[in-house]
Amino acid sequence: MKLNEIYKIADEIAPKRLSEEYCAAYEGYDNSGILVDTGKEIEKILFSLDFSLEAIERASEEGANLIVTHHPAIYGKIGNIRADNFDPLSKKLLKAIEKGISVISMHLNLDMAQGGVDESLKNGVIAAAKNASGKTSVKEETTEKTMWQVTGGGYGRAYDLPAVKLGKLVEEIKKEFTTTRIFTYGDKEQTVTRAASFCGGGGDTQEVEYAVKNGAQVIVSSDFKHHALLLAKESGLAVVQMTHYASENYGFKKYYEKIRSQTGIPCVYHTDEGLL
Repeated sequence: MKLNEIYKIADEIAPKRLSEEYCAAYEGYDNSGILVDTGKEIEKILFSLDFSLEAIERASEEGANLIVTHHPAIYGKIGNIRADNFDPLSKKLLKAIEKGISVISMHLNLDMAQGGVDESLKNGVIAAAKNASGKTSVKEETTEKTMWQVTGGGYGRAYDLPAVKLGKLVEEIKKEFTTTRIFTYGDKEQTVTRAASFCGGGGDTQEVEYAVKNGAQVIVSSDFKHHALLLAKESGLAVVQMTHYASENYGFKKYYEKIRSQTGIPCVYHTDEGLL
């Protein structure tokens, strides 16, 4: 299968225009799309949240000559690529190219796409709340709001939950996202009925303020800075801090499942358990 054919499938699910629209509207930056093209026909695909040495080795072992990542394999400017330079990115790019491995990265567009990484985080939190409360649905007057909106997508969500104790919610989030590395700030006996969540590095003051403004009692994200945690605490907001990896791997795996069913060639998924 040709690389462009696979990219067309990937882009239909998470259009690059979402990233472009976001960057233009909110002064952002991204680098999604085909980032390495070795010119080879694609026989097998490995999906990995990161363009890591471990993922490259796994792809080589599996006979996969395409890696699809969430985080961009190449993000900023590259001054040079040298084998004798102690530069992890140079090492990874050289290794991938030497092995004939191409790379596609789907970043902000996949964060914001319908059914993408950010929406999947929300859906996972709701599923955890349902399991913790024993209820199969949230109240009918549920209202969801999105922080940063683009045409057909967005990032950052505030939404209702079935009433659940914070501590029980966290335990179910661990199960739903298959992670044990979660920090919880707040009273675990507190009942929460509304949450806000932001995949990846969404633990900053803007997100905290948005959560409070939209009636959330708990914010779920990662990469919280101390001043953002303090703001949440002083605003009466509980915090569930996941690893960056866990908050996004959940949704990226769902993306893999969608693409796998459409390509007609073998696909495998790589998880870095050490980052969950």
